Amino acid sequence: MEDGCDPDREQESPASGKQKESDRLKRIRHKIVIGSGKGGTGKSTISANLAVSLKRRGYTVGILDADITGPDIPKLLGIEDKRLTASSEGIEPADANGVRVVSMALLLESRDSAVVWRGPMKMAALKQFVFDVNWSDLDFLIVDLPPGTSDEPISVVQLLSGMDGAIVVTTPQDVALLDTRKAVNMFLMMNVRVLGIIENMSGFRCPNCGTVVNIFSRGGGERAAREIGVDFLGSLPLDPRIASMSDMGRAFVENSDAGEAFEKIVDRLLEKLSEKSSA
Repeated sequence: MEDGCDPDREQESPASGKQKESDRLKRIRHKIVIGSGKGGTGKSTISANLAVSLKRRGYTVGILDADITGPDIPKLLGIEDKRLTASSEGIEPADANGVRVVSMALLLESRDSAVVWRGPMKMAALKQFVFDVNWSDLDFLIVDLPPGTSDEPISVVQLLSGMDGAIVVTTPQDVALLDTRKAVNMFLMMNVRVLGIIENMSGFRCPNCGTVVNIFSRGGGERAAREIGVDFLGSLPLDPRIASMSDMGRAFVENSDAGEAFEKIVDRLLEKLSEKSSA
């Protein structure tokens, strides 16, 4: 352990610390947060697959799991047994087939360990995950926010300077759309660009007969986007292979009907980012 009272140790001033924090974020070209008004929309699954899709396209990608008490990203990417390490450059992300990952799950003693923390401890951890991680040079940092519109999502948004914007994930039923509007309005109130809404679990196609059954309704996400005045990035079907592949720690973009639909969503997202860059 380092001795904080060592007279020969060069003390870092608050100003130099802030400069170091700023320099880390400047090395990240695009920063995108993924949010939802409520849990259970598949936000973490969308975040993980967005990171994998971008990596498959040749981009350098990192993903920050900002859900301190319910971190799922390592499970979805198949790296539950890996751990974060430390170096002279700070916290070193874990590697998930080329995607750099930081998550509280990679610091816990076991998969069943609960993070029983009050707000201030969670805020301190989030600040470390943003500023003390050696993300290195990234084309994209994807941030999987905890659901809702309270402390944690607000704090992460405030910490991430130069953010490109937010994506809001919803399911089609009215109760989810009610919370989706709240999430969109939270980002707008914080002057964060809403890149668009993604509707998840939109219609189930029977693998035997091909009949489409709208278990959770359909089209609500697009309707909400139109009413609020933000873009609709696309919808994903309710595909059983998403759950099975996620349980195996594999991205559904690799092999599923939803994978093709998702790649079109990523195409639209990259077009929007390109439009912003050329504006």
